[in-house]
Amino acid sequence: MVVGFPIGLVSVCRARLARWPSRTIGLAAGLLVALTLAATPAQAAERPVLLVMGDSLSTAYGLEQEAGWVNLLAERLDGNARVVNASISGETSGGGASRLPELIGQHAPDIVLLELGGNDGLRGLPPSQLEANLAAMIEASQAAGAEVLLLGIDIPPNYGQAYRRAFTDVYTRLADTYDTPLVPFLLEGVALEEGMMQDDGIHPTTDAQPIILDNVWPELAALLESNGVELAEATHD
Repeated sequence: MVVGFPIGLVSVCRARLARWPSRTIGLAAGLLVALTLAATPAQAAERPVLLVMGDSLSTAYGLEQEAGWVNLLAERLDGNARVVNASISGETSGGGASRLPELIGQHAPDIVLLELGGNDGLRGLPPSQLEANLAAMIEASQAAGAEVLLLGIDIPPNYGQAYRRAFTDVYTRLADTYDTPLVPFLLEGVALEEGMMQDDGIHPTTDAQPIILDNVWPELAALLESNGVELAEATHD
């Protein structure tokens, strides 16, 4: 955590400035401005950074961008944390794993939300490949000092119960192995509900986005608190 110039010292300078002779006001005013500017970047740096690595479920596919759950998350946090949405429609776990190291170096996230795997499942890729890619992303995040939140995904029943079970078990196993919090199914209360999915049957509607955020929030809240976010001020509840 970057430690900035003490804010209290800025206040003291303001008080003493009012009592100084006029001939020193110019110099003192310049010093006060410098102190204030020195404090501001430190305050901004104290906000935790949330990096969202997802696919079309996190890009507000087919909707206005402002309606997506990631944007709703940023609004709920109200400036208490910085949200970086690095999600890409059509992204696979392999693509996310290849992009993550550069994004970590660029944004230095405190929390990484992993919402990947849906496109792996729809393409019938081996669950072992999904697990290896997500494991690499978790390890890279933790090595950089970031906490990880796994957002689990399910696939349609027509892929077969055996494949579906092997797919969903990946998230539970990774959460246990790496001691990371898990949202078992991101689309809980959405996927099978009338009016909550777009005509393609894959992407949630605008009405579903607040529900998705509420699915994520309980697990994310604990990570936010551990990173110094005052939730009473960050939420609009």
